[in-house]
Amino acid sequence: MNKLLVITVLVALFALSAESFRVPRQVDEEEQGTITKITDTVKSYYAGAVNTASEYLEQIKGLKLEEKAKNLYTETSNIMSTYLGIAQDQLYHIFHH
Repeated sequence: MNKLLVITVLVALFALSAESFRVPRQVDEEEQGTITKITDTVKSYYAGAVNTASEYLEQIKGLKLEEKAKNLYTETSNIMSTYLGIAQDQLYHIFHH
């Protein structure tokens, strides 16, 4: 009885593992529907667009534009405050003397 049980379990395991190794059949291009072709095309275009956008973002990050913009703003505001201070002093001296 034990031998029969062991053999049954081994055959069942072998059958299950053999079924999991089935090779899927090849689908001919003629069997693919129009919707499948359109879907595959749209997916490929979408993947290409995402890859291109990611590459552009990496290039922009590489240029450190955000840091340059912050530095430009800081320098410009410092220069403007200096010149506005000079203009304020000039106007004060013109109108009060």
